[in-house]
Amino acid sequence: MAGVIVVGVDGTDTSMRAGAYAVGVARRQGARLVGVYVRPFASSMASLADAYGSAVACEVEAQNQVEAQFRDTLVREQPRLGVDFEMVVRHGDPFTELCQVARELQADAVIVGRSESTLHRFAGSVAQRLTRCGRWPVTVVP
Repeated sequence: MAGVIVVGVDGTDTSMRAGAYAVGVARRQGARLVGVYVRPFASSMASLADAYGSAVACEVEAQNQVEAQFRDTLVREQPRLGVDFEMVVRHGDPFTELCQVARELQADAVIVGRSESTLHRFAGSVAQRLTRCGRWPVTVVP
């Protein structure tokens, strides 16, 4: 029976490399690949300071571009790669939503990119939190 591989994408270089790595793993294992894009909630401070909603609109447009880039790349390449692909878009905390999707789909593995933020060295990145969670094998792509 083919498994399910969940990959987190957010538009950063490391997440796109994680997506490429996940495609290769899914192809070799004959697994279904599920890309998860988590849209963060609009900042309440930005909403208060932006009376016309232009900052929130720009943020939503940037999120739409990330989602479209990953979806278009995989859908365009899907026949050549031979990977069964699905894209899931959620709102909220990336760690929580990745865990929820992996649990719902009974994922065999979760693949994410390494965090590029220096703040995560102190607060913990999504990758570190997933690894500590210990429910699935987690691959962190540099």
